[in-house]
Amino acid sequence: MRRFLFAGLVLALAGQRPALAQTTNSGTDKFAQLETLLPTPNTYRTASGAPGKDYWQQRADYDIKVSLDDAKQAITGRETITYTNLSPDVLPYLWVQLDQNILDKNSITKATEVGQLQDKMSFNALEGMLSDFDGGFKIESVTGKDGKALKTVTNHTMMRVDLPSPLRPGQSFAFNVKWHYNINDQLKINERSGYEYFPEDKNYLYEIAQFYPRMAVYSDNQGWQHKQFLGNGEFTLPFGDYKVSITAPADHVVGATGTLQNASQVLTATQQKRFEQAKTAKKPVLIVSQEEAVKAEGKRATGTKTWSFAAKNVRDFAWASSRKFIWDAMQIKQEGKPVMCMSYYPKEGNPLWGKYSTEVVAHTIKTYSKFTIPYQYPVAISVHGPVGGMEYPMLCFNGGRPEKDGTYSAQRKYGMISVIIHEVGHNFFPMIINSDERQWTWMDEGLNTFVQYLTEQEWERNYPSSRGEPRNMVNYMLTDKTLQTPIMTNSESVLQFGNNAYGKPATALNILRETVMGRELFDHAFKTYAQRWAYKHPTPADFFRTMEDASAVDLDWFWRGWFYTTDRTDIALESVKSYEMSTKNPQVENARLQQQQAAAPASISAQRNAQDLKSTLVDEKPELKDFYNSFNPLAVTPADQQRYTAYMGTLSPEQQQRLGQEQHFYELSLRNVGGLVMPVIVQLTYADNSQEIQTIPAEIWRKNNAQVSKVIVTKKPVISFVLDPFQQTADTDLSNNAFPRQPAASRFELFQQQQQAQPNPMQQAAQSASPMQKQEQKPTGGTK
Repeated sequence: MRRFLFAGLVLALAGQRPALAQTTNSGTDKFAQLETLLPTPNTYRTASGAPGKDYWQQRADYDIKVSLDDAKQAITGRETITYTNLSPDVLPYLWVQLDQNILDKNSITKATEVGQLQDKMSFNALEGMLSDFDGGFKIESVTGKDGKALKTVTNHTMMRVDLPSPLRPGQSFAFNVKWHYNINDQLKINERSGYEYFPEDKNYLYEIAQFYPRMAVYSDNQGWQHKQFLGNGEFTLPFGDYKVSITAPADHVVGATGTLQNASQVLTATQQKRFEQAKTAKKPVLIVSQEEAVKAEGKRATGTKTWSFAAKNVRDFAWASSRKFIWDAMQIKQEGKPVMCMSYYPKEGNPLWGKYSTEVVAHTIKTYSKFTIPYQYPVAISVHGPVGGMEYPMLCFNGGRPEKDGTYSAQRKYGMISVIIHEVGHNFFPMIINSDERQWTWMDEGLNTFVQYLTEQEWERNYPSSRGEPRNMVNYMLTDKTLQTPIMTNSESVLQFGNNAYGKPATALNILRETVMGRELFDHAFKTYAQRWAYKHPTPADFFRTMEDASAVDLDWFWRGWFYTTDRTDIALESVKSYEMSTKNPQVENARLQQQQAAAPASISAQRNAQDLKSTLVDEKPELKDFYNSFNPLAVTPADQQRYTAYMGTLSPEQQQRLGQEQHFYELSLRNVGGLVMPVIVQLTYADNSQEIQTIPAEIWRKNNAQVSKVIVTKKPVISFVLDPFQQTADTDLSNNAFPRQPAASRFELFQQQQQAQPNPMQQAAQSASPMQKQEQKPTGGTK
């Protein structure tokens, strides 16, 4: 049984039990309940995590008319906002968000930016410091329905509108706003919307969002959410209906949130026919082909067209416009409801975009609907332009562009697919399950990144997901704690934003699903949360409470460790002791001791004496020998056998059978080095090379958060123990996970100080191909 691998001790287990774990804790009890941290339940939000009987939320409806100036890259607009007070409170004023003011020359974002000068700096960084871009809303007027001016006060990105009379519960108030602003060059001023200029054909592509003054949220749990927009904390918005008219150059193609209301006025008869064909097609249908888009690039139509869109029960609106757009569409059914999946992209996006974008949109809608709620909106759109990735209801902006020759790397391909999944997925978090992004980024980005991971894995087996797998979070969790913040940190104060708000929450949820709760319990609880809070405003407490309520799993220890601290997973297997139960049978036990003695190596002195000493005195004088020179203490005597027979007579048949079974006892000493209590997953490898996985719930740490021992009983001898063999808990130090210890395998490679950029694999294949193969491999530049 290779007893030499462990501390070989023999334990006579006649009714004995392993010692209990220590009951003392050092520091904070990691299993303390969260009641003192979570808000007190009430009739608005219950202790179960569900909306209460008195839950309410406000409503804001919009009628917007906006014009795009393609010569000056500017927006002019006017809107009527109808705000309905469904709260029990009387409101003397309203707060309106002016998010474009982040680009004002005097914005607090610009004033509070930190940075360092480098020996070498890019032109983009220089232009960012020296930019004289005149951004921000220019509010021309704010008036009531009667046309009279309303008093307003602007505080950076927030505008207070003082009401002529207090707005009482159940009442509505309508007011008008006129404004204009300059659109930023996205490649110079990297924001969530903007334009891209194409010097080759002298055209612009516009992705437009935060383009209108928007109502702030007034809620039961915090009143007005009017924390200033500084850049990270995104947009907390109420639901409502939208009617939006967009006036753009006559040769532009416009895509937007909602459904097009005047297709016969803005689309050709051919485009309308193609759109109808897309409703029954099995693959995307081109509404505007690449050939048609290329022709439009070289011309300039005079005049304008106005595109009218309508959207019901959405929290925001965004749109895109360009004469460069290729447009394809394919309709799917989601629980019987039609969803038109569409993509808008310039020729520079092909062949990637024509091949993948709309298929990814459709796949995302189907997969997210399975894990959360059925998608309720009539369209889902992916737009390719200068914005790397940004989400709005029914429409999102996505990056991912191939090389100019049409080739691309695997990283570029999967990066594009992933960003489309992520941004389309935001339709669910937070566009429908409408959390407070200004306060808690993780509630939309983290939850969305988790379902993105599930969706990626259903796109392609072994999809190279960058976030979601616990092992991918290890490097972040190993960084200095002074460079980390807990997940439960306000959006504007988070350090390492991507890791903290996206990666760590997604990893936590994956661990919950695979390791702590199991897929069945987790999936039901997660879907319950989505169903409860669809088209409502959930808080972290609502999520935490619902996940426990729907699963009967106490997760307070998990939320406390993963979301409220910067502790990391590092469980060490410090030692293993091997025990065997004594059978009390002298024939068996004495033979075992004889085998141990025979197997024990002689001391170094004994080995050398056997070689150097030709004889001892007793060898030379046999008369010095006595009884003990021939006595074998391990020989079984009749008295030994009688004592064994008498002992067996005191045992029940069940106890006698237990003594006759082969059983092996192992005491594992476990230490929580990283501070994060987690389940203990142990892989046992037996002497016959078979393996077994045992999962010990995290509650093993409940009486001692730092160190415990665990006894494991097997019927076969074990030759090794390994903790977390599939790296499913984000353990940050695998070197202390095995007993006996295993060397960490790694490699090193030599490199030159400056390496030249290498062609992507598609380019390499083309370089080595024959002329005929090159013709076959040549990218088509997109579907015609």
